[in-house]
Amino acid sequence: MSLQQIPPSRVFVELVPWTDRSRENNAVSGTDTLPVPRRSLFSAQPPTTTREMHVSGTAEVSAGPNRAQVTVRVSSTKEAAAETKKSVCRRLDYITQSLTQQGLQPENVTVTKDFRRVDNAYHLEAEVCITFTEFGKMQNICNFLVEKLDSSVVISPPQFYHTPGSVETLRRQAFLVAVENARLKAQDVCNLVGQTLGKPLLIKEEETKEWEGQTDDHQSSKLSSSLTVQQKIKSATIYAASKVFITFEVKGKEKKKKHL
Repeated sequence: MSLQQIPPSRVFVELVPWTDRSRENNAVSGTDTLPVPRRSLFSAQPPTTTREMHVSGTAEVSAGPNRAQVTVRVSSTKEAAAETKKSVCRRLDYITQSLTQQGLQPENVTVTKDFRRVDNAYHLEAEVCITFTEFGKMQNICNFLVEKLDSSVVISPPQFYHTPGSVETLRRQAFLVAVENARLKAQDVCNLVGQTLGKPLLIKEEETKEWEGQTDDHQSSKLSSSLTVQQKIKSATIYAASKVFITFEVKGKEKKKKHL
């Protein structure tokens, strides 16, 4: 006796979105025609609108010079070449030894010599270029050399400057401070209206500028050599300013969970 063949069964499944509750519990009969599945380009859930806050922030920072350079010149003019060299080298050795005793590193001291004929005599001029990172030590050393050496030794007024990259570092600092100021402003507003500050959606630097400090009109009319050390430091101070525009996400007030 042959077994009767059972016709193959067919299963129909329809994925109903969670929002379509009217069809959630309805059975699908074999005669129903299923819709052709298609991939939607949009999410099944309605898009949520992101609430935003637009704020601006500004900042201005400054930095004084971090280097100073002083030049010490020693010269002598004599009829004999040996006497000229002896006179200069004696004072030059005293200067370099004093700098070493004061703790200056050799890489911060540069010595150059210029030996030439002047009419019927020999002229030797030595120049000691000293770079300082500590301005207090610079003043102490200069005062010491003025006291110990005679008038034939000329010590130039200090020239203050910034190392390479100082302006770029200051520019980045101004930008970061401006961003922080904008964030604090947005945080204060959210606290005032009972909202929670979210993540930044856009950060844009709208303006940046740098300039060097200047003395007032009365001081600027004077020669640079007549300015005091503090006036020269102020004049060599650099400034940087930045203005930013930031868009923050704003969320609802977070509810604290009650611990049972």
